[in-house]
Amino acid sequence: MSRAVAATVGLLLVLSAWGAPARDAAARARAVLQHLDAIYPQLDALYQDLHAHPELAFQEVETAAKLAERLRAAGIEVTTGVGGHGVVGVLRNGPGPTVLLRADMDALPVEEKTGLSYASKVTGVMHACGHDGHMTAWVGTALLLAGAKDQWRGTVVFVGQPAEEQGRGAAAMLEDGLYTRFPRPDQAVAIHLNSDAPAGVVRFTRGFALANVDSVDVTLYGRGGHGAYPHGTVDPVVMAAKVVLALQTLVSRENDPLDPAVITVGSIHGGTKHNIIPDEVELQLTVRSYGEGVRKQLLEGITRVAKGEAAASRAPREPSITVSDGTHATYNDPELTDRLVGALRREMGAEAVVEQRAVMIGEDFSEYGRAGVPAALFWVGAVEPARYAEAKGNATPLPSTHSPLFAPDRERTLRTAIRAEVAMLMELLQ
Repeated sequence: MSRAVAATVGLLLVLSAWGAPARDAAARARAVLQHLDAIYPQLDALYQDLHAHPELAFQEVETAAKLAERLRAAGIEVTTGVGGHGVVGVLRNGPGPTVLLRADMDALPVEEKTGLSYASKVTGVMHACGHDGHMTAWVGTALLLAGAKDQWRGTVVFVGQPAEEQGRGAAAMLEDGLYTRFPRPDQAVAIHLNSDAPAGVVRFTRGFALANVDSVDVTLYGRGGHGAYPHGTVDPVVMAAKVVLALQTLVSRENDPLDPAVITVGSIHGGTKHNIIPDEVELQLTVRSYGEGVRKQLLEGITRVAKGEAAASRAPREPSITVSDGTHATYNDPELTDRLVGALRREMGAEAVVEQRAVMIGEDFSEYGRAGVPAALFWVGAVEPARYAEAKGNATPLPSTHSPLFAPDRERTLRTAIRAEVAMLMELLQ
């Protein structure tokens, strides 16, 4: 028996001796959370271990094993290898609702520069998006609920999801029978750390919260030659310049300004030397939207613009256009969101639970809702409050997620995330 498992078993013996169940969800949440202090040291150690040993998408072998070990030690039914290295823990406690709680497991190909004592030991890989925090809070919530079965009824499905950063892990788990091999949830919830909010604060968005994201690769073909004789060529560099400018009109002149849309050309590659006109130029785009109609219009427009500019330039062949790495917009069910906001405000205070605007980043948590289950994702602030106030006061940018400098205010962030998850689950479970 590992030291971590032994500690978990010992704590569960203590937690199982709790008193009579409380009547309402808020009181039950407080009853569950009163033993957070007892388990926090092992959670802090887990967080530092996960942060120091990150694994990339679909490579989360050791990460999944650590999560599975802790859930099994708490008496939770665990299945591994779901949709890759996905972990599913089923905690049954009599008849009642079934709720899914997700944590994502993968890290990013980023070289860490935080200088933390527990910084990544894996060259070029870092938990720069907060997934180590998501997993730690998830384990903490699982331990607390497993030791407090007198406070709730129903079933919790704990989902440790691979490959969120590639936008493929949720779909892989669903395709591998997440909603058929295991209890189908009545609701699905998740938290995500927020690099632009102070620790201790939870933020929410009703309806569309995160965007459709599509990656588009465009190759424009010309006829290369000497830079001194452009009249004998078809210059794909000039063609690419016209395409880049024309693409912006898809947003500024063809899209309803009340429907958010973004087209960013993040990469242009073409040519080898000052005086050589190349045969082709490659463009890489990211395309963001909320509604499926806007998404379709943008993608069709990109094809039309690229082909039109190629034809106007007398290109020898049509451009090659490939759409990949798509994720659907995350839609927070309004009724479920409002219900959970009420629970969070009762637990944390109204001033600590704040509405925010939707953002244009992507998240494959959307897939759980698209599969027919009301779902909601909440943001947990991760910035030390004094630092946040100072940065906002002098308009200094804070390190964002995906930055090599992203370092959450560890204890305050983890405790808030666990409080939020427990409050939401106690609201949804009987």
